[in-house]
Amino acid sequence: MRIGVVTAYYPSPEQPWNGRSSHETVCELASMAPSTEVRVFVPLPRYPRLLRRFVPPAYGNQGDFVLSGPPVIYHHFPVLPFVSRAINGSSIAWALERDVRAFQPEILLSYVIYPSGAAALKLARKLGVPVVQTAIGSDVNRIPNGVVRRNTLKVLRDSETVTTVSHDLAKTAISLGADPAHTRAILNGCDTSVFRPRDRAAARQQLGIAADAEVVLYIGRYDLRKGILELVDAATSLRANHPRLRTYLLGGGPDEAALRERITHHRAEETILLVPPVRTDLVSGWTAACDIVTLPSYMEGCPNVVIEGLASGRPVVATNVGGIPELVDNSCGRLVPPRDAAALAAALDDALRQPWRAEDIAAIHSRSWRDVASDLYGVLEETLARHRREGAAASHGSVS
Repeated sequence: MRIGVVTAYYPSPEQPWNGRSSHETVCELASMAPSTEVRVFVPLPRYPRLLRRFVPPAYGNQGDFVLSGPPVIYHHFPVLPFVSRAINGSSIAWALERDVRAFQPEILLSYVIYPSGAAALKLARKLGVPVVQTAIGSDVNRIPNGVVRRNTLKVLRDSETVTTVSHDLAKTAISLGADPAHTRAILNGCDTSVFRPRDRAAARQQLGIAADAEVVLYIGRYDLRKGILELVDAATSLRANHPRLRTYLLGGGPDEAALRERITHHRAEETILLVPPVRTDLVSGWTAACDIVTLPSYMEGCPNVVIEGLASGRPVVATNVGGIPELVDNSCGRLVPPRDAAALAAALDDALRQPWRAEDIAAIHSRSWRDVASDLYGVLEETLARHRREGAAASHGSVS
């Protein structure tokens, strides 16, 4: 099977953290069968020269960027902030068509419904091949009104198959027009050879974290919608009862200034610490070093950080949104309402006092990227077979 992957949700030199889940899945997908050939086509926005200084800066270290897996072709497409949003799908399709056509895929796979999914649908129709779309969360949970919304609904309605990273997200996709018979939830996984129970003391020694500290870890973008301000408020309120508490926020992003301002407001610079992004292979060391992984987002699909924390045997305190309740219950963490710093503080306090067993948590919550790719490969095979049957039937009908 020749699989063309069309998505902007993929690592690049400017955004090495972007699309970790799609990259891991595609790498495994490429090795599913000897006859499988995968090529990835990644559109990158190119802003007019005069506007580039207003574009949010990249937060990756381009010099360290090395990407494993199948061949990747990066292609720029023209972008005007806000103005071109409604036509970005068409612009991406135009930019990628020559390379995608030269690859001669039998089927296209895309992550993020708009604009990548819209581009993949346009290319699939031009090439006469089916397309499998993957919704990751915000692409169907936060759809702008107007043309973008109409384009998003068209992709969900017209694509042969839609997959989602949680059952909750599958219900949302169906409510927006995806065919229930051809919509399937495929939950994310992680590298279980890396994210596994490890010695906490050794991990802390390597990172320079005090052995007797109580460590809460957030990993992700500095984005207010991730609940990072509520986390700062919650961690600050716990100082009296947890004097050894240290909260680390590992990542980067557009709201770093607001985050630092809130930390300064609480005079918490010594107990709430920001850590720049690290390579993916180093994230597991931070996870091993912590007592609690937290993700107080307002909205989520199937977050990797939760899966990686659980596979590492660490309890998770997170909000009961999106696909998180499909992963977390009282046996492995605590769930709280979003936007509620007091509830988050109470849950963190409770979780820090519990005698969690890492092996018990990991035994229940280890799902590998190989498992994800195997499920997806089955969907791709079924979609391609269905497309060929329908094509044969249509051809037979026209001859009759």
